[in-house]
Amino acid sequence: MPADSSTSQSTLSSIKSTADALVKPGETELVRWRRTFDKFATVEKDGKKYLNESEFIDAIAPTDEGFNRINREQYGVLFRVAARRSSNLVSFEDFVVFETQPFQPDADYQLAFSVFDVDDSGAIDFEEFKSVLQENIASSGIPFNFDCDWIKLYLGKRGAKHVLGYSEFTQLIKGFQGERLRQAFHYFDKDGDGYINPDEFQRIIIELAGHKLSDSVLQRLPTLTTMNPGRKISYSEVIAFHNIIRDMDTVEALITRAVRKSKDGRIDVSDFLNEAASSMRYSQFTPMEANIIWHFASRGEAGHGAGQRLTLNDFQSLLDAKWQPPSNSSIEGIEKIGFVEQLGRSTWSFIQGGIAGGIGAFTVYPIDLVKTRLQNQRSNVVGEVLYRNWLDCVKKVYANEGGIRAFYRGVLPQLVGVAPEKAIKITVNELVRKKATDPETGRISLPWELIAGGAAGACQVSVTNPLEIVKIRLQMAGEMARADPGNAAPRGALHVIKQLGIFGLYKGAVACLWRDVPFSMIYFTAYAHLKKDIFLEGLRGKQLSFGELLLAAGIAGMPAAYLTTPADVIKTRLQSQARAGQTVYKGFFDGFRKILQEEGVKALYKGGIARVIRSSPQFGVTLAVYEVLSKHFPYPLATSEIKVVAGARPTHASHTDISRIRARNGLRILLDCSSQFGMVSPEEAAKRVQSLPKALRA
Repeated sequence: MPADSSTSQSTLSSIKSTADALVKPGETELVRWRRTFDKFATVEKDGKKYLNESEFIDAIAPTDEGFNRINREQYGVLFRVAARRSSNLVSFEDFVVFETQPFQPDADYQLAFSVFDVDDSGAIDFEEFKSVLQENIASSGIPFNFDCDWIKLYLGKRGAKHVLGYSEFTQLIKGFQGERLRQAFHYFDKDGDGYINPDEFQRIIIELAGHKLSDSVLQRLPTLTTMNPGRKISYSEVIAFHNIIRDMDTVEALITRAVRKSKDGRIDVSDFLNEAASSMRYSQFTPMEANIIWHFASRGEAGHGAGQRLTLNDFQSLLDAKWQPPSNSSIEGIEKIGFVEQLGRSTWSFIQGGIAGGIGAFTVYPIDLVKTRLQNQRSNVVGEVLYRNWLDCVKKVYANEGGIRAFYRGVLPQLVGVAPEKAIKITVNELVRKKATDPETGRISLPWELIAGGAAGACQVSVTNPLEIVKIRLQMAGEMARADPGNAAPRGALHVIKQLGIFGLYKGAVACLWRDVPFSMIYFTAYAHLKKDIFLEGLRGKQLSFGELLLAAGIAGMPAAYLTTPADVIKTRLQSQARAGQTVYKGFFDGFRKILQEEGVKALYKGGIARVIRSSPQFGVTLAVYEVLSKHFPYPLATSEIKVVAGARPTHASHTDISRIRARNGLRILLDCSSQFGMVSPEEAAKRVQSLPKALRA
């Protein structure tokens, strides 16, 4: 036996003996394994519970796999590894042995090794290796010569018996697919001219990589012959395609990076090769490999491969083994969404926007009151300055106006009005963005992003201006009462509305437009780019957490809030009830001019920090809550599914634990030998049933 095999055998024996003795790998893990075992185990024997094959598969197979690329039956290979000591049943001790392995860094290869190590000796002799492979590749009809020079290079010899140690096995099994591919091509290349037929190429790839490619790509494999004159496929093309499959993760990473760098969300072959050249140090993709990628990404259309500029969505059928083309029924369903459903969806979004806006407004309302007080005090009149800074303002409001309740004066009309305000803002921005977004790339140009935000800000003024003038009058009521004790009776929102009248409610509307339009242009654009470029939303199906959404929305609000402070100061002055001796402003531009003349530029940024502190978290909470509501509470009466980009890779909703990932990866190593590995023939299935205890055969 080779020297390294003794080490590997010792390692495997150590794992098994540790688990057999139930030396706890950690109470938390042991409890979790016991819970999983008890959840699925139904077979009882001699007072103990056991897992049968179906139950074992349910316990260890990835829950998000769907069994559409890896057949559920194939996980039975791993069951036979776990059940060797218990005659087709898995005890809890066996289950712990199996679950202990995934915590090893090379667990996937150890699982594959265990499949071939039939006698549990810690080494694999030639006959074991040959018999296991023959059993699993025979159904393909493509023979493999086990007496080839390639096998002899890997297998050492001792006592006239071939022996594979664990480390040798890992290298052999990794390279086996390449030798299998070479022999399969030679088998079909009867005349030795270096070409095979398209259907023969399809048979080879389905046998060796059927689990790695979508049905769409597998069906179109014969179209590879259209890339060159003639009706046959060369060995160079077969090897190039195999290299793409082998390095699919790298292909996906390069395409994704190149698309993100592209201005229009599209790339061609030269963009891909340039990205590969700048990112890869010691290997490269050949022009043939790149052209093959483009051939299948462009749906195999003759003459429309390498020269096409493709979107990330175009590559999904090649990159994602579970990709499915959009069905006609789903497309028709989108087209047939009626007026009633469209109205229902808009109303539902409007309600969610209102709820989110109310939560955001209530969260930061005390900060908004302080900001309003600071902006409204005039610094050009002696004795006019009531508050030295925001902290002084907080102390005086709390001490002189009724404690905590004073900070929420005017909050009720704010909450009533903020629902339509935020709903309009979010709805209009999303509507314009969707209309301006390229359905193929999912991209929207910067000018259209700014237009969408500006439109949202302009539309909200119809609600914002009346809401804010009432809010400001109520927020200033305490200060007015202190200045004029004889008129200290509290006045509510209805009194303010009657006092102002319909036209008075829109006093300062121009200033409100000058504030809200630029704010929304900056805010929504920054928010979208922070999510995409900084937090990498959508990259490899990534969905942002609530914390990431909150952070992105909060950061986007900072420049938007501070840069629009001058317009907010002028609006506050216009909408406040001026007291005796204070300068009266005739309008936005008159206010701008007089503030500059009387108080200087600094006055235009009064309350700027408070505005950042208020606006940033408010819009952060609002948008984060809205996106969470949209995600977890979609329109309940939907009759059609709306897809932004058809056919895009679905994201996994649930996290798959490491043991299930390792089990899947161990099986994938075996499937690289044959995509039918572990599939049971009817004869073998009957034989296994007969080996079960009589009580279980039914």
